[in-house]
Amino acid sequence: MIIKDPISATLTEEHAEFMSRLKETAGALYGENRKITDGSYDRSLAVRCVNGTFVGRRAGDIIVYRGIPFVGRQPVGELRWKAPAEAVPDDGIYEAFYNGKCAPQREIEFSSAYVQGEDCLYLNIWKADDGAERRKPVMVWVHGGGFEIGGTADPGYDFLNFVKENPGVVVVSIAYRLGVLGFLHLSHLPDGGEYPDAQNLGLMDQMAALKWVSGNIAGFGGDPDNVTIFGESAGAGSVSLLPLVRGSHRYFRRVIAESGSPAMCRSAEEAAGITDELMKALGCGTVAELQKLDAEELVRAAGDVVLLRGLPERDGRFLPSETFDAYADGAARDLDILAGCNREEMSTWNGSMGDEGYTAWAGDLMEKKLARLTDEEKELVEGFYRDVTGERREKLRSLLDQIWFTAPLLRTVENQAAAGGRAYAYFFTARSGHGGELTTVLCHPEMDEAAADETFAKIIRKMWVQFAETGDPSLPEDISPDGRPKEWPPYDLTGRQVMILDESGIHPEKEAGGKLADRDRTYFLTRHYIF
Repeated sequence: MIIKDPISATLTEEHAEFMSRLKETAGALYGENRKITDGSYDRSLAVRCVNGTFVGRRAGDIIVYRGIPFVGRQPVGELRWKAPAEAVPDDGIYEAFYNGKCAPQREIEFSSAYVQGEDCLYLNIWKADDGAERRKPVMVWVHGGGFEIGGTADPGYDFLNFVKENPGVVVVSIAYRLGVLGFLHLSHLPDGGEYPDAQNLGLMDQMAALKWVSGNIAGFGGDPDNVTIFGESAGAGSVSLLPLVRGSHRYFRRVIAESGSPAMCRSAEEAAGITDELMKALGCGTVAELQKLDAEELVRAAGDVVLLRGLPERDGRFLPSETFDAYADGAARDLDILAGCNREEMSTWNGSMGDEGYTAWAGDLMEKKLARLTDEEKELVEGFYRDVTGERREKLRSLLDQIWFTAPLLRTVENQAAAGGRAYAYFFTARSGHGGELTTVLCHPEMDEAAADETFAKIIRKMWVQFAETGDPSLPEDISPDGRPKEWPPYDLTGRQVMILDESGIHPEKEAGGKLADRDRTYFLTRHYIF
């Protein structure tokens, strides 16, 4: 079940019944991987890693490994709000049959219906059992969910179909801490000095997973020197921010960001203010008092206070204080980047919240954004708003599309190109809405009542795989699913070509024919990030 937005679920009786049914389904899939001590296991399915030998399961021609820990100790007890512990050598042999627990989160969709726990730092691997001798490109998936929900247990993030169709890659999905357990500023509290990393632990977990992949993926047939990180929504925000982390480039060469950008972060001042709101709601004054609360209570309180504001922090230490400037200064020039977004992204929020709820929520966001602008800037934004055809909800949808998605997309690829790096941009128009591309990209037509044309979908996936392998998503005719070449030009400051991904025709257009950012009236808003 893919998506979605972490603000749409309300605690209605109908939702409670839905979650109850979903818990039955998700609970039936849960199991605990055991240590194998009697020597009874299939050696052909076993891979020796630094922290143990892991035994997977065969699914036809694909071998799947689930629930492999990528840290030495799980972040529970005294390790809550601490940096991930590095994996340690282990000679044990373990099952890798079941997904690990999902990070604590509000109950909204499949991942939150699965078993939750703070001991959640695990990864999954899919590889084709095809006898290939060469090491294959590796694609590491980072799930979305507003940095508050989601997990690797979601069936929509299962890559069995993807690898069956594209056996030339090895795919990994990784978990990370979410919400107040993964992104909570604590250092300004009286005893907060002991928790200097709490504001970016989710990203640190991702780095720990990538380090594990780098050191162990060769045993699964993957090439540690050809790793692509890719993700959607918060996952795309993550893979856009990770290139800015010092030392990260040793673990990956390429980035695919679907509907997310370096704008998905907050300042240290904003983060500290949100923490203060949470502390007041909980009646706590110190981290020691927070430590006495269980994860469920923390998540419940945060759902009312933090909602969608628990983002990674531009702390000037782990992440730069200005992420777009870092791209412009060449922080990622040695990486290949493919980034894009969908038509009418905000329609997903509108559809799930209803017109009245969406208009109230989006209108509040707009007013807060305008309050930060000069009078001249306000007039530009208000002019754009007035010119959008339709009722207030359409105007707000269009404006938030610009602020959250299209303008940050263009600024990212523009800064990357200006710095001498290689970037490719796309605009997915085959479906509208946030997450509208997921069933197509991740090969789950069975989850979509209006699934994309099969050949079109195969072309999209082949482009993603071709980019992961070569750094160029263009398809020569001999590997293009429809037998026709697909030339995808890099984004540059002259042509400004964006690939239109539409079932009626895949083709490049200059800045998507003007369908993306309004350069005169909204593009400048990227200076203020998304909130």
